[in-house]
Amino acid sequence: MQKVSQLIQTQQAFNSKSYNDLSPVLKEAINDTMKLVKSDGNLLFNFENAINKVAEFHNVNKDDIEEYFDNELKEQVGE
Repeated sequence: MQKVSQLIQTQQAFNSKSYNDLSPVLKEAINDTMKLVKSDGNLLFNFENAINKVAEFHNVNKDDIEEYFDNELKEQVGE
């Protein structure tokens, strides 16, 4: 099963149905989230921090970003 850390490192998120179905502002928010997440340290903390910052900056719902990553992971594992 693919993990968020692997998704971030390979940046497979940008070539998927889940990503292509997003609105332009959410695509930008996802791109910014991926850029902000640092692979060193506590990945979960860094990931949550990035989502919070990006959601506020782009004025989008944090839940929409989280839902995208849930959908992306499901798509990558073939659910």
